[in-house]
Amino acid sequence: MAKHSKNETIVNQGVSFEQIGPGESERRKWLIACGAAGGVAAVAGGIPFAVSMAPSEKAKSAGAPVEVDISSIPPGGLKTVEWRGKPVWIVRRTPEMLESLNSLEDKLADPKSARKEIPTPEYAKNSHRSIKPEIFVTVGICSHLGCSPVSKFASGPGSDMGNDWPGGFLCPCHGSTFDVAGRVYANKPAPDNLEVPRHMYLSDSKIVIGRDEKGEA
Repeated sequence: MAKHSKNETIVNQGVSFEQIGPGESERRKWLIACGAAGGVAAVAGGIPFAVSMAPSEKAKSAGAPVEVDISSIPPGGLKTVEWRGKPVWIVRRTPEMLESLNSLEDKLADPKSARKEIPTPEYAKNSHRSIKPEIFVTVGICSHLGCSPVSKFASGPGSDMGNDWPGGFLCPCHGSTFDVAGRVYANKPAPDNLEVPRHMYLSDSKIVIGRDEKGEA
């Protein structure tokens, strides 16, 4: 058998390659194996990273519309749900609460909900600011500095708001007051009425917050 030098090219069945010594062969095999292992590790390591970058189910649902069963809310009661990280109040107003709205327009800063800083849906541009008079839906965040008002539904001498208080909401941070339709009283720190989010009825007992006939908010 003929001997070949280390760098001599050998032709075998039409395929050419360089003959290499045993030491170099083992070293090259080792380098190839390490490269392959490194590539696998990089891909495997990249999978958890990619998954961690994907939005979680909670994050994806944070802005989604929220369905609410309103059948358990008693007259004069309030139910709080979360939508987009904000408290949303659903109030079932009594006939007396609705009656109080009729005589307040001259005391309010924006009785017709005409201001555009916090737009009001067209179906809520009425004295009760709602689709159905008895059910009021609003975001429980003051338009002044973002504090959360508290409900003060008791009226008159039975309240701690004065004998002529008709019932509504009070922001404890800076004293802004709102009627039971979330309309802010004049000469208060809050510049706008409480926000009415998009909403619609799925049935007499269920509403969805964050969506109406025009689409999602």
